Amino acid sequence: MMMNRRAFSAALVSGAAASLISTRGMAANSTPVKARNVVLVHGLFADGSCWSEVIARLQTAGLNATSVQNPLTTLPEAVASAERVLARQDGPTVLVGHSFSGMIVTEAGVHPNVSALVYVAARAPDAGEDYTALAKSYPTPPATAGIVFDGDEGRLSEQAFLRDFAGDLPTAKAKVLYAVQEPFHKALLTGKTTNAAWRSKPSFYAVSTEDRTINPDLERFMAKRMGAKTIEVKASHLSLISQPDEITQLILEAAGLRA
Repeated sequence: MMMNRRAFSAALVSGAAASLISTRGMAANSTPVKARNVVLVHGLFADGSCWSEVIARLQTAGLNATSVQNPLTTLPEAVASAERVLARQDGPTVLVGHSFSGMIVTEAGVHPNVSALVYVAARAPDAGEDYTALAKSYPTPPATAGIVFDGDEGRLSEQAFLRDFAGDLPTAKAKVLYAVQEPFHKALLTGKTTNAAWRSKPSFYAVSTEDRTINPDLERFMAKRMGAKTIEVKASHLSLISQPDEITQLILEAAGLRA
């Protein structure tokens, strides 16, 4: 009789776990509500203007788009900058993050105004996860060796920026982007998320297949783990600039404007 009770208890636990996994999957893949706003957040080695090509297309589609100026100081301050913009939105809002700002999307995405999440070649940690440790389980991307520090401020060298960050952009355009890159503070990289918004919000992911800044296989792993609707874009880390049409279409789908 004892064995039967134990087996019954084990079955209940197993069933509850399976139900939880199923629920998470349903949440991530559920159809997003129709949104009227898009908030976009940039990552390292960039500023808010990196979304300009995508913003123009979103505006043509009738969406209100806002690019957050990420301070790149600490994770809490970066999240707060996104939350202030989210609080100003009127109605459902798609929150989009590129590169490092996937950390911000994951943390701030629980905001009640956020209807869906879009990750563009972005970090997508679980709550409390050590992203650096996760990334080390994959081959180190070439751009990492190009990070240089001036005291507490980090940036990409020009060679690494042109070759490993913006490798599929015309050289002249990439040099302009290099000139305006915003240095990040070392403290930014020590932060960990306390939320994992992708566990409860419809999520979308654009993998950059030619990425030399985040390993593409790591991107695929994170996208699959979150149950995201995933596309693969033949692009460098800067797919939002080199392939703005594809990134825009994914955002429109997250906004409930495309099937």
